[in-house]
Amino acid sequence: MTLRYENVSFTYPGTKTGVTDISLQIGRGELLAIIGASGSGKSTILKLLAGFVQPDQGRVMVEGKDISSQPPESRRLGVVFQNYALFPHMRLWENVAYPLKVRRMSKAIRRERAIDMLGRVGMGGRENDYPTMLSGGQQQRVALARALVFEPLGLLLDEPLSALDAGLRVEMRDEILRVQRAAGIATLLVTHDQEEALSIADKVAMMQNGRLVQVGAPHELYEAPVNADVARFVGQSNLWRGKVVATGTVETEIGAMACDTTGRSVGEEVIAFVRPERIEPVIGKAGKDQSQVFSGIVAADRYLGPIRRIDLNVEGGVIRLETHLREAVTTVAIPRDAVRLLPAS
Repeated sequence: MTLRYENVSFTYPGTKTGVTDISLQIGRGELLAIIGASGSGKSTILKLLAGFVQPDQGRVMVEGKDISSQPPESRRLGVVFQNYALFPHMRLWENVAYPLKVRRMSKAIRRERAIDMLGRVGMGGRENDYPTMLSGGQQQRVALARALVFEPLGLLLDEPLSALDAGLRVEMRDEILRVQRAAGIATLLVTHDQEEALSIADKVAMMQNGRLVQVGAPHELYEAPVNADVARFVGQSNLWRGKVVATGTVETEIGAMACDTTGRSVGEEVIAFVRPERIEPVIGKAGKDQSQVFSGIVAADRYLGPIRRIDLNVEGGVIRLETHLREAVTTVAIPRDAVRLLPAS
């Protein structure tokens, strides 16, 4: 089962807001996460697939069939909303069975399938409870069961964990992945939480101003962002403006750095990009193998349990690093292979 967008564009009536020329594919059993800032168009992507809005151009496809003009109820897509939208007056099995009721299945079959699906999401034995008796995480499990009970062709998750506290979000994202893998269903996840996207998605697509900026495996967006905007949004980053001054060397606002300049011309303006965890604290005398060493004054030292996140003021700018070390850090080294060059624009 595949879900596909083919050159899809949509603009909300009377506005300039929407999405432009979107082409994406989600394969059987694959989970694609859409990330981006508020207003970037990520929720519109989900609405186009769900049928809540219809494209101005292009096609939305399910299993090779164009469903662009079909109403939501005809698309056989399960949707889990941000607020779960459970019926408070219905028992859990009745909530889960509601899509089957709409499809005119008998009560006996509806109840049997609903109870089975509740068991699959870890809510077995609770079928006669009401939503008001559940925690947020339990309600989310019921909403997931309801979205899957009618064996949909695809699963759409619209910020499903945003209402949960941080600890429960980690538990529930693992649960979503387990259920999704067991169902082997093509899944689209819209989230503002980059950690959530990186931890469970097979592919991540970043939106900006209604356009796709980068699509790839989580490690690709994290380790090889196509530009500074992706680098800023996906994880913590150091970004320094600079210029290639020689093969293998870039002069940045904080000083010269050795790095791979393949594909760059001498004199070309660039942005040097380094993840904070790649910055190496130097305790004691710097070794001869250090590519470049910088010393400065600690401007911020944030204790985060397993790591510290430090801002080090150096001549010309700031170096941000993450370390598990507990010693005072005033000198750091930046290895050559930690530096990537991004377009200056």
